[in-house]
Amino acid sequence: MYDAMMAETVKINGHQGDEVEAYLARPLTPGPSGGVVVIHHMPGYDQSTKEMVRKFAAHGYAAICPNLYWREAPGAAPDDAAATARAAGGVPDERLIGDVAGAAAYLRGLTSSNGKVGVIGHCSGGRQAFLSACELDLDAAVDCYGAFVVNTPPEGSPLKVRPVLPLAEKLSCPVLGLFGADDQFPAPDEVATLEAELTKLGKEFEFHSYEGAGHAFFAVDRPSYRPAAAVEGWQRIFEFYGRTLAA
Repeated sequence: MYDAMMAETVKINGHQGDEVEAYLARPLTPGPSGGVVVIHHMPGYDQSTKEMVRKFAAHGYAAICPNLYWREAPGAAPDDAAATARAAGGVPDERLIGDVAGAAAYLRGLTSSNGKVGVIGHCSGGRQAFLSACELDLDAAVDCYGAFVVNTPPEGSPLKVRPVLPLAEKLSCPVLGLFGADDQFPAPDEVATLEAELTKLGKEFEFHSYEGAGHAFFAVDRPSYRPAAAVEGWQRIFEFYGRTLAA
C-alpha cells in the first residue's frame, strides 16, 4: 500500500474573503477521495488537532483545519490565541461558517477531490460542526460531545453563543454524534433532546454514548481520556465517513 502524505500550512479564503492560515494534510495519491474539515477545539489550533488532520490523511482523506483564531492573534502560540478569542466571547458563528465554507471549497478544489466534504469537531468544535452542517451544503458531520447545541452556556462562561437546535431543520447531511454518558456539557438529557428533534424532523443520524466517559474522552493527553471509548469512537468515525464520503 502506498501511504505517503504531505502536510503543510496553507492559506485559504475564509469569511468575507479574509486570508486565513490553515493546516492541510493529504495523501499523495491521485484520488478521487473525500475531504474532511477539522474544526479545532477551544484550546485552539494546536498540535493535537494537527495530529488529527494527519490521521485523516493516513486514512485516505484530504483534511484541513482552519485557524479560527488567526484574526485575533496571527502567529501566536495556541494557548495565547485561545485566551484572546475567549476574552472576545469566542468565534462569531457567522465568521465560523465563512471559514468552514472556505476550507470546504479549498478541499473541493484539489485535483484529487471527489467533491464530497465532511466536517468534524470536538467540544466547541462539535457544536460548530453541527452548526456548519445546518448552514452549509456538506456531505457528513461528526459532532464529538459538542457543547451548547441544545442549551445556552452557563452563567460566567466565556463563550457567548446561542443554541443551534432551532436550525436543525436545515441540516444538510447525515450526522454522527459521539458523547460521554458522564458529560455535563452536553449532559445526557441534552443529547436526548437533540436526538428527539432530529427524529421528529426525519434527519439521518446516529448517536452513541459511552458509559464511564465524560467530556474530552478522545484527548490522549488529559486525565479524561478513555481508551476503549476513543478507540471505538474512531472506528465509528471512519465507518461513517467510509459510507458518506466515498468516491
